[in-house]
Amino acid sequence: MKLRPYICAAGVFALLLMTVPALSMIKEKKTQSVPDSSSMSESSRESSAPDTDTAPEMLKVLDTTTGQVEEISSFDYVVGAVCAQMPAAFEEEALKAQAVAAYTYAVRQREKAKTAPDKELCGAYFSNDSRKYQAYFTENQAKHYYGDNYDMFTEKIEKAVSAVKGQYLTYEDEPIIAAFHPLSSGKTESAENVWGNDIPYLVSVESKYDTSAPRYEQQYEFTSAELKRTLEKFFDGIKLPGEAPEKWFGESKTSDAETVLSIKVGDKTLTGQELRAALGLSSAAFTQEYRDGDFIFTAKGCGHGVGMSQFGANELAKSGKNYDEILKYYYKGAEIKNAS
Repeated sequence: MKLRPYICAAGVFALLLMTVPALSMIKEKKTQSVPDSSSMSESSRESSAPDTDTAPEMLKVLDTTTGQVEEISSFDYVVGAVCAQMPAAFEEEALKAQAVAAYTYAVRQREKAKTAPDKELCGAYFSNDSRKYQAYFTENQAKHYYGDNYDMFTEKIEKAVSAVKGQYLTYEDEPIIAAFHPLSSGKTESAENVWGNDIPYLVSVESKYDTSAPRYEQQYEFTSAELKRTLEKFFDGIKLPGEAPEKWFGESKTSDAETVLSIKVGDKTLTGQELRAALGLSSAAFTQEYRDGDFIFTAKGCGHGVGMSQFGANELAKSGKNYDEILKYYYKGAEIKNAS
């Protein structure tokens, strides 16, 4: 397969967070009435946070490697989450916005665990399985990832997290689904178009800076034989016109943010998200053409496109916007509350 590998502009780990967790949380009823890591950090960083006279807020995390429920301070947890989700080289205001989003996820998940506990979590609020829950680095993982830059980068992230400690996003007094993605197509996408639920604070907004990002647009090339094998593997029973590859793809429907909502492939109608997952495309905002016996897909942006664009947040920070302006821009109608 002649595929150009894609590394999202906001880093490899950013894509891991909301693709699965946001999708699982989005399946709640549309009224949103029920709010929705490796092992515990080896040494506490709570001393970097303000209000050290009070006992730190603790979060319960299931370590899937040991089966033990461990407790970690919310400060350490958010630092580890930001380390895993956003490049430390980003602007401080963007890191603050990411920290608020990460803590919002933890608050929402904690509320969900208390009202509708998952037996598999054994009393924890979430686990360190990044396929299901928010990505998080332990201290050792961060040291391995950052290498010689560990002290400089973690100090920067700790400073950002300290500045917004205890702040989380709400809508109608409930913690929001703080979905985010590395890079949009130039407009973020609505939750309704991606997950089928109309959520008032997860609507499409302009994110014009994203179009200037490195690797904003990526191409993926497949031979007819490669594409046929992949489609038949992922879509059981799909029938493709045998002698006419140029007729495999039919009409498609796209959103204003260029996300493919539906596309005719052989005898099946697929969503853009389904085809994106099968082909390993960076986003569902793609076009395709058949040329000289090969199929060429061109995708814009990276990730599901819902909520905050991390690249856009960084560019807004560069333009002088502070973290609360960034958050309120991407999460329409949301308010910032303080847990303390």
